[in-house]
Amino acid sequence: MKLMRVGRPGQEKPAILDAEGKARDLSQHVADIGGAAISPEGLAKIAALDPRTLPELQVDRIGACVAGTGKFICIGLNFSDHAAETGATVPPEPVIFMKATSAICGPNDNVLIPRGSEKTDWEVELGVVIGKTAKYVSEAEAMDYVAGYCVSHDVSERGFQTERSGQWTKGKSCDTFGPIGPWLVTKDEIADPQNLGMWLKVNGETMQDGSSKTMVYGVAFVVSYLSQFMSLQPGDVISTGTPPGVGMGMKPPRYLKPGDVVELGIEGLGTQRQTFVADR
Repeated sequence: MKLMRVGRPGQEKPAILDAEGKARDLSQHVADIGGAAISPEGLAKIAALDPRTLPELQVDRIGACVAGTGKFICIGLNFSDHAAETGATVPPEPVIFMKATSAICGPNDNVLIPRGSEKTDWEVELGVVIGKTAKYVSEAEAMDYVAGYCVSHDVSERGFQTERSGQWTKGKSCDTFGPIGPWLVTKDEIADPQNLGMWLKVNGETMQDGSSKTMVYGVAFVVSYLSQFMSLQPGDVISTGTPPGVGMGMKPPRYLKPGDVVELGIEGLGTQRQTFVADR
């Protein structure tokens, strides 16, 4: 299933995409796409519905594909070819950092370049959405806790991230730096999350053209690994790293400016399109 949230910010309705690509209203059956609705039981309830019997929604805006996210966890340097382009070595264990949930926005919303930014960068990433509480789970059972996947854009301000001392979070958490969606695609639709094409364009020019097969630590390992340090809750999103082609890795580096348009997508998970604007 492809689940989504449609409507103005704060007024989104839960929806399912039907076989013809139309958004169908789920609001009479679930409160939102998050929490109990994306548990195994909740997803089974939605799967039992016939989308053709549900009201069609006019799609003026697509919201973030998950509501009520408690944790937005990111994995750094998780693609061997991306680590190489940044001059970093592949870490012996996953690099974990947090992205503020206030960064979450819709997949086609404008992205704000923060005040003082000179190095706003792009990163297409595979997002993993947790469907039930995971704590101390093994790698073998980790996928039982995954509700599905989404496109995640880990927008980054490299100066804030690497030149302002401390940890990475402040370069990752600016408002609108976390577009997710357009859909939460349930895991049954994705045969192998470790073999998905990923791409990103800036003003029509391809910058990233990679695959999740070059991830160092795969989805099951990451879910298990994180659950050893913190419980993962329904609605939590894990952004699993980016393939090569980010602006920071170019020679000379290239960064985003107001008016730039970024388009990105992942095989089977849909596409995003954002215009970057100055945050006044």
